[in-house]
Amino acid sequence: MAPRFALYAAPPADHPLHDFAARWLGWDPESGESPAAQPAAGLSAARIAEITAEPRRYGFHGTLKPPFRLKDGNDEAMLIMALETFAAAHAPVRLPALQAAALGSFIALRPSTPCPEIDALAGACVKAFDAFRAPPSEAELARRRQAGLTPRQDANLAQWGYPYVFEDFRLHFTLTGRIHDAAERDAVQAYLTTQTTPLLRRDFTVNEICLFVQMDSTAPFRVAGRYRLMG
Repeated sequence: MAPRFALYAAPPADHPLHDFAARWLGWDPESGESPAAQPAAGLSAARIAEITAEPRRYGFHGTLKPPFRLKDGNDEAMLIMALETFAAAHAPVRLPALQAAALGSFIALRPSTPCPEIDALAGACVKAFDAFRAPPSEAELARRRQAGLTPRQDANLAQWGYPYVFEDFRLHFTLTGRIHDAAERDAVQAYLTTQTTPLLRRDFTVNEICLFVQMDSTAPFRVAGRYRLMG
């Protein structure tokens, strides 16, 4: 299976949020280390490992352009050259304060107020790198459509390979998979709020685009490069 690439916003390795998220999720996409889950929020280590299993595969990040395989005729070196050019032409984005919030049945860090600048950066990424993207398989399309997409989201999926772009984009840094029990979800959200609030006293500015790569379907995503926004 060909590798998948993604363009993400992620804190630098020396930001305290990076260390916390790596320990919480059990995966550091920068170092490749897999910290063991610990009991938290009144839950066992095994349950923490269970509710973080899905986001663990991707590493802590906010999506700018979702995972894609390279279209025939393109290679990683070409993608990196385009990414360097793109990053040089776009400005860093200082995010509003992030806070732990429930998105449906999972929990993520979200900007506390709208941020048109990050929406514009994500939209520009989707468009600028679409020429590198191989179309999704029929199985991938079917899996996405199981979520019950709106007509606009389905049109996005057909054109851009992902339903939640442009007007449907919401920046979020996922911290759990789906937690269906409301009381458990509330307890985890309260714990994550307590843990992340002190870490976010330091501004979180998106000043680079991170290239993540997944070498095969069983591997987690790793940071393959960071490209500073210089516009």
